[in-house]
Amino acid sequence: MERLLRIDRRYLFALVALAVTIPLLIRFDLPVPATKEVKGIYDKIDSLPEGSHILIAFDYDPASKEELQPMAIALLHHCFRNNIKVVGMTLYPGGPGLADRAITETGKQYGKVNGEDYVFLGFKTGFELVMINMGENIYSAFPKDFHGNSTVGMPALEGIQSLEDFGFVIDLASGSTIEAWIAFGKEKYNFDLGAGCTAVIGPDMYPFLQSKQITGLMSGLKGAAEYEVLIGHEAHAVAGMSPQSVVHLLIVLFVLVGNFLYFMSGRSKI
Repeated sequence: MERLLRIDRRYLFALVALAVTIPLLIRFDLPVPATKEVKGIYDKIDSLPEGSHILIAFDYDPASKEELQPMAIALLHHCFRNNIKVVGMTLYPGGPGLADRAITETGKQYGKVNGEDYVFLGFKTGFELVMINMGENIYSAFPKDFHGNSTVGMPALEGIQSLEDFGFVIDLASGSTIEAWIAFGKEKYNFDLGAGCTAVIGPDMYPFLQSKQITGLMSGLKGAAEYEVLIGHEAHAVAGMSPQSVVHLLIVLFVLVGNFLYFMSGRSKI
């Protein structure tokens, strides 16, 4: 037992590496049942009529891309499939590249046209000030889109003057922007708000679900995988669930074995 307690940590790292690699090489599917929190977002988008507008705030950067980008792409597939117009923006300086690529590449798959079926407004600093500005007049907040085109008269924004005119607003966040969207957006301008976040932030969002300040929540890679299953487009998130589940199981096993060896070694000394 003493030898096992002093095992070289590199063996543990090797086991974790194998737990990640083997499920990627030998594909096996695990069931990914959709939770009511994720279904809240899906049902809201599915209830919107064709031609409605959805605002997606891509409030994340490359550091949290692996969890939030699959959510964004799944949402975009759902919106474009239902002929809903997408308006994107970001409050993170590292977000424009990820957001523009996600919208453009997904839109091409459905034959959507920039400026007509979707628009990416780009990045603007200020968090709460930007939200208040968009709540008053979206053209004042973003006179031009990410590519330098004037937003006034743009077909993709037809019928939109402020945040109140969107059928749904979704914030994909790696930080504290969800709380800001609630306080300075939803509560002030009365629109329906959904949220997606990294797994570590997820537990902090449940009080907002219970108070119905957000309509639904996607948390971490699992939330993205659930949404992919709901829209029938299983991609990166679903593929990532197998290695993630195996690694989590391995870590639980490490904890159990480590505690067992620790207590047994203490008893043997007594």
